[in-house]
Amino acid sequence: MRLDKYLVWSGFGTRKGVKKNLIRKGAVKVNGKVVRDSSYKLQKGDIVEVSGEIVPWPTEHIYIMLNKPQGVITATEDDFHGTVMDLIDHPLVHKMFPVGRLDKNTEGLLIITTDGILGHRLISPKYKVEREYYVETEGKLNEDMLRQAKEEGIVLEKSGTLMKVKDYDIIENEEDGAKLHMILTEGKYHEVKRIIGACGSRVSYLKRLRYGPLSLDEELEPGQWRELTEEEVEALKETVGLQDED
Repeated sequence: MRLDKYLVWSGFGTRKGVKKNLIRKGAVKVNGKVVRDSSYKLQKGDIVEVSGEIVPWPTEHIYIMLNKPQGVITATEDDFHGTVMDLIDHPLVHKMFPVGRLDKNTEGLLIITTDGILGHRLISPKYKVEREYYVETEGKLNEDMLRQAKEEGIVLEKSGTLMKVKDYDIIENEEDGAKLHMILTEGKYHEVKRIIGACGSRVSYLKRLRYGPLSLDEELEPGQWRELTEEEVEALKETVGLQDED
């Protein structure tokens, strides 16, 4: 891990701040020696000191489920908009990051954690982790196109991107709009909206209900959060092959 990233993770400020106010000024030592290079790569077991105080390596990760509301963006910080991190009242929130993204006007399940390895695997297309969504549209769906998206994928005209649906369940499909569940595994940019657009309609409401084995807690109102149980964390790790690596 880079030295500046480690200090940010440990709560010493932004990357720019720790570089300017701590590292360049010689306030940081690694294994007893002053290090002024913010890109210095730390190894497990290195002893980091800031102004004479040892900064311990983390021993336990934090895992949170948030029911993301509309109107906030999925980011750790932003100068103009409220972020999902603003909703987390936790003393170590500065060490956390959201796993993947939900658009500003999308609701539902968002995982927030300090576990970079798990987070990376959950969003990686390599592991094909399922994301289940509830979708409402403004117009009738072309069911033949949706069927094609499941069976062989559809290529978007403008970008040439291949989009696939693992599964779907249409609740209703009328001229004024449709309601359905969709399961995806790739996590591409605006994936649900682009697939629905290719099927001749437009998303009017979108909510993520499930990420891998983890379903949204129905007791969580939009904007509320809770820590995951040990069983939930183990299920996520097992999904991406981490359980046996602990």
